[in-house]
Amino acid sequence: MKYERVYIEAIECTLPEEIVTSEELELQLAPLYERLKLHYGRIEHMTGVIERGLWSRGALPGDQSVVTVDKLLRTTRVSRDRIGAFIHASVCRDYQEPATACDVHRRLGLSQNAIIFDVSNACLGLLTGALQIANMIELGQIEAGVVVGTETSRSLMETTVAELNSNQAHTRQSIKDAFASLTIGSGSAAIALVNEKLTRTGNRFLGATVQANTEGAALCRSQVDVTAGGAASGQTMKTDSEQLLHTGVALAARAFEEFKTTFDWTPETIDRLFCHQVGKAHQKLLFDSLNLDASKNFATLPYLGNTGSVALPTAAALGIESGFVKPGDKIGLFGIGSGVNVVLGAVDWQTTLPSSDPIKPEIMRKFTSLLEG
Repeated sequence: MKYERVYIEAIECTLPEEIVTSEELELQLAPLYERLKLHYGRIEHMTGVIERGLWSRGALPGDQSVVTVDKLLRTTRVSRDRIGAFIHASVCRDYQEPATACDVHRRLGLSQNAIIFDVSNACLGLLTGALQIANMIELGQIEAGVVVGTETSRSLMETTVAELNSNQAHTRQSIKDAFASLTIGSGSAAIALVNEKLTRTGNRFLGATVQANTEGAALCRSQVDVTAGGAASGQTMKTDSEQLLHTGVALAARAFEEFKTTFDWTPETIDRLFCHQVGKAHQKLLFDSLNLDASKNFATLPYLGNTGSVALPTAAALGIESGFVKPGDKIGLFGIGSGVNVVLGAVDWQTTLPSSDPIKPEIMRKFTSLLEG
């Protein structure tokens, strides 16, 4: 799909203040590690995740989404009554119903004429929501739209640790399905898209190519477990990480062939990359398979972990704010999500708006240090 009238005005993120290192997480797993004689340091060594953040206990995803969208709207200065579509698109949501987008929309005071809904598409939620808004802008149905998401990993992390420690039947082999759950982090991100009349930046969203291989739908499954009485008892996730890795990258390689034809781009054409952040093995295989230069990618995984649907836009927000993106850069937004789905987006970047609430310098230095080595 290609667009002529769609612009990405800005991408913003907000990050948790509470940090849990992989070392601290492994200390919580001491009963399992001692019983199976596992080596400490394996999480960071195998995945590259040094630490991840957590939102305050009891906070709902929508609480942080309000903060992130408010920041985005102050950055873009797009009037709230011009937002014709508002989408909440993270895996995590406040309730089964109504749509989390409804309460966030109410708290932000957005237009009552806006179309409001949630999108669920695993780690591609925000990219999928951005495509929905882009389609509406291209058709002339709306002038502007916002997609937002907030992922919260506390329940999954705590439930996984408790289950691994208490289940004496676990073996070195059986714990592999839970390993990906130990890399999940929390974060929040939002994207503002506008038409040619509202843009102040000229950052054209050229479009995207999509591919699916739903034969891999069972490779990663997450759910909220309930007790016999119907109360939530925690979130769990089982992931065949190795098979998901190879299935996802193979699908991305297929999608990239279409991407290159659709936009007349080559790997050399792409100046900057923002990708979904899963693990260091995934990143290496992806770049090698698509013949992409890893130095063009802005990595956040070591300090955020895998933040699900907000991983890619958070990397973009941080990379843009850091100055990693320059006027005239051709940007690839490359996402792979369980299911298995791939979205490869293309952006012609021209102007970076100053963030209304910049990330603290000491936090930003963590990510920019990754570019140096």
